Amino acid sequence: MFEAIWNILKGLGVTLRVFTTVPNQTVSYPEKQRDLPPRFRGVHKLRRYADGLERCVGCELCAAACPAYAITVIPAENDPDCRVSPGERYAQRYEIDYLRCIFCGECERACPVDAIVLTPQPLPPFISRRQTVMTKQDLLEPTPGGDPPAFHLHPWENPPDRIDRWPLPQEQLPSTR
Repeated sequence: MFEAIWNILKGLGVTLRVFTTVPNQTVSYPEKQRDLPPRFRGVHKLRRYADGLERCVGCELCAAACPAYAITVIPAENDPDCRVSPGERYAQRYEIDYLRCIFCGECERACPVDAIVLTPQPLPPFISRRQTVMTKQDLLEPTPGGDPPAFHLHPWENPPDRIDRWPLPQEQLPSTR
């Protein structure tokens, strides 16, 4: 009986020693943030050239390299009068579904023009599932002298009709009666 009480007191002594010597690990999150590892992969960013043109040429290599099928790229032909990117094509629609993304960096490695990069910025909080799909406007770097992109921190007022990895032609879509 005395041995059992002695073992309990030894265990409480260890607990008290650790409790008083180890510093507090709690962080007041919004005001203070923990230091992230140097190779942390966070939010994706679509880069621009210095003249404001988008780097993405709509080649879809990032979508092909993504093991989670989280990236959707729909290319379009560049208009010679109003160029969006320096190539023949540009990404008319570029979306990343962060519910699928595993932040592996394969999209970054596959891009031949270094258009997409993973930044050290952590993901913003999401309130609904629709906010987890970042569109091209959310991912693009600001134009030189422009405003920074605004992330979806509230539900979309005008949600897109359909977000698919492999979009179907309009005549093959099921009717919505």
